[in-house]
Amino acid sequence: MKVAVVGLGYRMANVLKSFQKANPDLAVTGLVDPAPAGLEDLQKAGLDVGPRFDNVDEMVQTARPDLLMVGSPNAFHLEHVRSGLRNGVKVFTEKPVVIDEQQSMEMAQLLGEYGADRVLVGLVLRYSDLYRDLRKAQADGQIGDVVSIEASEHIAPYHGAFFMRDWRRYQQYAGPYILEKCCHDIDLYASVVGARASAVSSFGGRKSFVPDNAPAVLSNAEREQYYCKPSGWNATDKVFDSDADIIDYQTALIEYENGATMAFHANLNVPNQFRRFCVIGSKGMAEGDFVRNNFSVHAASSGEKLVEKRYEGVETDHYGADDQMAADITRNLLEGEPLPVGIIDALEAGLTAIKIDEARRERRLIDMGSTWARFDEALRTAPRQS
Repeated sequence: MKVAVVGLGYRMANVLKSFQKANPDLAVTGLVDPAPAGLEDLQKAGLDVGPRFDNVDEMVQTARPDLLMVGSPNAFHLEHVRSGLRNGVKVFTEKPVVIDEQQSMEMAQLLGEYGADRVLVGLVLRYSDLYRDLRKAQADGQIGDVVSIEASEHIAPYHGAFFMRDWRRYQQYAGPYILEKCCHDIDLYASVVGARASAVSSFGGRKSFVPDNAPAVLSNAEREQYYCKPSGWNATDKVFDSDADIIDYQTALIEYENGATMAFHANLNVPNQFRRFCVIGSKGMAEGDFVRNNFSVHAASSGEKLVEKRYEGVETDHYGADDQMAADITRNLLEGEPLPVGIIDALEAGLTAIKIDEARRERRLIDMGSTWARFDEALRTAPRQS
């Protein structure tokens, strides 16, 4: 399988290594990136990168890949996905797909024009064993109708410091923090509920990574903490006094179209980090933690523990899901096997996150009805004639 890459950061390098495991014959036949931070890491893994190009159109027309892989900063995804589609190749794009509501509508129009099956998305947590077991518990009737969810994504200070140093600190490149980092989670729980968000509200701000909390002199342990995760393009060494415009804590409330609700909490400065959920249904409850690798289900009628499981996996490979995603996408491309998540799911999760942050900024409840009406209309764009 031949792939061409636009945006070879550390994340895309990891994704490509997983794709190489799934398909040892993988060949990178072209690269667009003026400063590919992940190149050395990829070369150490024995994966050579083909010719370098100045733009995506030229690369795709010359290299003729089976798949264009988009790992550029989020703000450029729309442009790069469009280039791939108009040149007749399938596209894999990292999450989040786009950074704001206008780009979401433009991407939806592209999908209407070219077909949603032409774009694959890296919402990797849908491939995790924990998520699969949660969905199995639902299918087995152990949870019943979902009533409410409590969920969180809390990252450790080393990871929060990375966000304050990386290009992701700017919303103009990454979008709001809850979109950039938590779109996985918002997607997962929407799929569990089985409905779109009908209304959202949110509060949050920045209180941890601020100048008043900066150590007077960094100890060795603090230096290791705040600088252990490398950053590539547009990086800074500043942590507590960076020019970031993202926030570092946020809570959100979501009401879904079927009446279920979710309370979601994100924080960038949690020493004993966790990424957990409690899904409460009419017949039982399911609890899990992606970081601590556990899952359980209890029956409401008896209190009996119906399921208890533990998993292997670490944060750096999304708890084992990176390899599973690459294997499943490879089978999809070669054999047509269905995937657990699609580009429309990703855009819906993204729009929900975008409106959550709008609700935070404007301190109001936002009804999602008009947003979904615009989105559905954009998806109805007339298909392109082949």
